[in-house]
Amino acid sequence: MPTSNAHPQLRIDIVSIFPDYLAPLELSLVGKAREAGQIDVRIHDLRDCTQDRHRTVDDTPYGGGPGMVMLPEPWGDALDSILGSDPSRTPVLVVPTPSGERFTQAHAAKWALGDWLIFACGRYEGIDSRVMEHFGERIHVAEVSLGDYVLAGGEVAALAVTEAVVRLLPGVLGNSESVVDDSFAPGRMADLVEGPVYTKPPLWRGLEVPEVLLSGHHGRIEAWRLEQAHERTRTRRPDLHGETPSGDMAD
Repeated sequence: MPTSNAHPQLRIDIVSIFPDYLAPLELSLVGKAREAGQIDVRIHDLRDCTQDRHRTVDDTPYGGGPGMVMLPEPWGDALDSILGSDPSRTPVLVVPTPSGERFTQAHAAKWALGDWLIFACGRYEGIDSRVMEHFGERIHVAEVSLGDYVLAGGEVAALAVTEAVVRLLPGVLGNSESVVDDSFAPGRMADLVEGPVYTKPPLWRGLEVPEVLLSGHHGRIEAWRLEQAHERTRTRRPDLHGETPSGDMAD
């Protein structure tokens, strides 16, 4: 049911074999958005859609190799059930996977304009690829990665993507202007990371707040912040400017 504002209530369904992993969605901004009726979060246990007494969700991969692959049958039944619960909406099926395209702020902004996300949290070597192929003929399937590393499952990514999307919904943040200068925010920050930030006291352990931030001169302050954003992006994320990262990592 839509909320009283102009934006439709965002529904989020998350399917996992570890539903308790999603408990943090009851906290912080996402938890408050749930309490306010701005989002409708539903957690599903994939094992509820299994047909054997062992509640099996995986098997060995065709072609051999290590690890296990998640079976298509329980995923098909789970997603059919979720899709059938609201035929009036067309969701985006989000599948976290290290082989997906990198999730970005642009994805978050686009999905925040929609009204339904379904997360399929894979485990082991992933979900049988026919699941994404089949449902891709019915709805949009987005296979996304948080970065160039491998997690034990998709739950962490589902939590991260959900928070990135929900904080962009109208009324979720106390100050809607907070997102304007976010790293990667549309506009001047689209290819930049945010620069350093400071608060009281002006002197802490011998370290001073930059003088420009105490000047009260808004034009100088904005110019300084943008300059710092460019400098931090150049040194920490040169790939955003088309440069090749050094590959050096801190010990």
